Amino acid sequence: MLKVGLTGGIGAGKSEVSRLLVGRGAVLIDADRIAREVVAPGTPGLAAVVEAFGPDVLTADGSLDRPKLGAIVFADPERLAVLNSIVHPLVGARSRELESAAAADAVVVHDVPLLAENGLARLYDVVIVVDTAPETQLDRLVRLRGMTEEDARARMAAQATREKRLEIADIVVDNDVPLDALERRVEEVWGDLARRAQRSGSN
Repeated sequence: MLKVGLTGGIGAGKSEVSRLLVGRGAVLIDADRIAREVVAPGTPGLAAVVEAFGPDVLTADGSLDRPKLGAIVFADPERLAVLNSIVHPLVGARSRELESAAAADAVVVHDVPLLAENGLARLYDVVIVVDTAPETQLDRLVRLRGMTEEDARARMAAQATREKRLEIADIVVDNDVPLDALERRVEEVWGDLARRAQRSGSN
């Protein structure tokens, strides 16, 4: 099994790269999706969040009010640490469960937005960084996601710098290119990953 960490700044197009890799046979483990699953209604994770932050963080239907919780934790590092101490172990456990179900020669791609920020590169055999110029990120966030320029710049500033991400990269995928060029690059990367997985599976 080859454990791949896939990361990139907000608006870099990481989800498009992960989609292309899945189309070629990769097993995708999406940290953001799992983070939502572990605090879904009826889960121990949601119960722990409510115990820590109170019932006001729930919507009328009993699900987590993410904007309200976000407003609480992002203004207070201590509260954010409390939330992370609840959610991160649950995400880690679920990720390991999904990984253990994959075949011995599988390429398992962990989509981890904050891989560089949280110093997680050592957990993976290969780290792929989807790279774009900051101007491209800003354009995509404003034009495609409807963010204000101020909000987009703040979100970008809260993440690791482009240089810090590139420092941990084993493979860089340039996504300042047309889709057909990106597809060709992902095809090359997939060939590399498949060879590495074959070697690790035969060891």
